[in-house]
Amino acid sequence: MAFPKPFYRWRPHPWHGLEIGPNPPQVVHAYIEITPFDLVKYEVDKVTGYLRVDRPQRSSSQPPTLYGFIPRTFCGNNVGKVFPKHQVGDGDPLDICVISERPITKSEVVLSARVVGGMRMIDNDEADDKVIAILANDNYWENINDIAQLPSVLVERLRHYFGTYKLIPGKENLTYIENVYNAEKAMEVVQAAILDYEQMFG
Repeated sequence: MAFPKPFYRWRPHPWHGLEIGPNPPQVVHAYIEITPFDLVKYEVDKVTGYLRVDRPQRSSSQPPTLYGFIPRTFCGNNVGKVFPKHQVGDGDPLDICVISERPITKSEVVLSARVVGGMRMIDNDEADDKVIAILANDNYWENINDIAQLPSVLVERLRHYFGTYKLIPGKENLTYIENVYNAEKAMEVVQAAILDYEQMFG
């Protein structure tokens, strides 16, 4: 029996076993951990590759878009240095928010996404960038090439969500959005995360 290539005898680890994407840094793969319908934060287990329950969300805020990460990326020194103020990434794969006109209700799916911008979130003084992308074959959003073309209310929802989703009443909020950047800068961040991964894992 002939198997298609690449053929995996076992499920590949979503961080290390999947390809970065068909045309990085512009078109990348996204492994989706959370959908806009989730009130629990799920996060991939770095050892097993399965989704782990991280925590129920404290607030009533829901993710405005699909949320996951780009395989074979790592947020280290190169990602940190894209902007001069913060010199180190958070040590995780690069996060990505994917906009889709049709509701996608399942997590643990892989899709192709076209990078249009990003946000630099600071979490405990580490860079925790959020790339913003469009589902690659979504006809509704096909003319969007940069974050400036997105509805401003959608960008504001993303800013609000990531600025508050770790908020604990009575404690100082150490998470905030430092800036929002365009498609060109976002692709630079993706390229830096690819380089960080290569330097960390080979």
